Amino acid sequence: MREFIVEADGGSRGNPGPAGYGSVVIDAATGQTLAEAAEYIGVATNNVAEYRGLVAGLRAAHALDPTAAVHVRMDSKLVIEQMSGRWKIKHPDMKPLAFEASKVFPAPQVTYEWIPREQNKHADRLANEAMDAGKRGEQWSASGSTAELEAADARAARAAAEPKPAGPPGDAAAGAARARVALAEGRAADAAASAGSPSRRGAAESSGGGAVRAGADVGSGADVGSGVDGRAEADVRAARSVAAPATGWGPADMGAPATFVLLRHGETPLTPQKRFSGSGGTDPSLSDVGREQAERVGAALARRGTVQAVVASPLTRTRETAGIVAAHLGLDVTVDDGLRETDFGAWEGLTFGEVRERYADDLNAWLADPEARPTGDGESFAATATRIAATRDKLVAAYAGRTVLLVSHVTPIKTFVRLALGAPPESLFRMELSAASLSAVAYYADGNASVRLFNDTSHLRP
Repeated sequence: MREFIVEADGGSRGNPGPAGYGSVVIDAATGQTLAEAAEYIGVATNNVAEYRGLVAGLRAAHALDPTAAVHVRMDSKLVIEQMSGRWKIKHPDMKPLAFEASKVFPAPQVTYEWIPREQNKHADRLANEAMDAGKRGEQWSASGSTAELEAADARAARAAAEPKPAGPPGDAAAGAARARVALAEGRAADAAASAGSPSRRGAAESSGGGAVRAGADVGSGADVGSGVDGRAEADVRAARSVAAPATGWGPADMGAPATFVLLRHGETPLTPQKRFSGSGGTDPSLSDVGREQAERVGAALARRGTVQAVVASPLTRTRETAGIVAAHLGLDVTVDDGLRETDFGAWEGLTFGEVRERYADDLNAWLADPEARPTGDGESFAATATRIAATRDKLVAAYAGRTVLLVSHVTPIKTFVRLALGAPPESLFRMELSAASLSAVAYYADGNASVRLFNDTSHLRP
């Protein structure tokens, strides 16, 4: 199943006043603009214009592929909450528009997400172009639009401003940074080239009274191989994997996977001391460093714009991290006890060396046997795996086809990855998971999983 992102906006200069809408259809896998729509609609309110933009965007997506999964992103809280069914629609002018929008695609194919206004600039620019045209007594024309070029330039500028760390060939952080820049620059170049091509600028057609520009229907993505060395190709895929939803290796009829973006909480005072800190200890808060890390994660995920829900462990450090990140995303935080850290019993607050000095036999048993418990009746790795598997299954069912941020801890996140890979329990000791790092696993309808990212910390670099 193909996946589209529809970004839509509308505006009124007077509310009510001269109004227009804009919407854009984006290939979720490649980030490429597939179609644009805009129209001057005369005197109307902001909300009516926003709804008209939504309808136009959904129709443009339907014209490309009526079987696609569509993720709608708008900066109108009213429209998103009403179309998601959480708020009632009371205004008589909006009821028929909401009904019209709901009938373009079957409800299970469409999801909705609120985004900050600065992330909706492409659609906003189209709406303003439409209103400007109306002021001149004209309708919006694809041939005169610069919205796509400006959006591509903005993406390239953001990518260029991100760090480009130096490192040895194949260094993961350096490769990921180069990949992000190459992808953004490649898309900007593609947009510039397409702007003058007959296939893009000559493809304007009338649709429901508004103008629509259709883009090239490309599924293979930008070719960035020439700009990134071979050993960084995995970093290209990793950068894409969290930047936009994808179907991975799943068959087309599997539908969109449930994608878990796994975030380890930010640092606490115990983190740099490398002390056992589980669910049975003092439940420390984030340190100043940890809060800054959470802010950086939130900013990075807001730029990527694909997270649709946030779920956190009940411990203080994870709830604090989730709250900071969710504020950037405009989302609420749901708490799930299944995401809590392992209980390390009597080892809580101790370093590995201190545990070895005091409980050598118990530590050796724990390192050798996943069924062994930490001293003081802590939780074994086997028990943690059972808990995480049950939590995984519950969340996959609850967030089928969606991207959800899970804010958790070292052992649970490693366990998600281990179970996805089918790796043995001892693999937990062979994974390095940094504070405030991001990993990602996609889960398909046939029960298979795909690890798409692990221990990414590029967003933490200044």
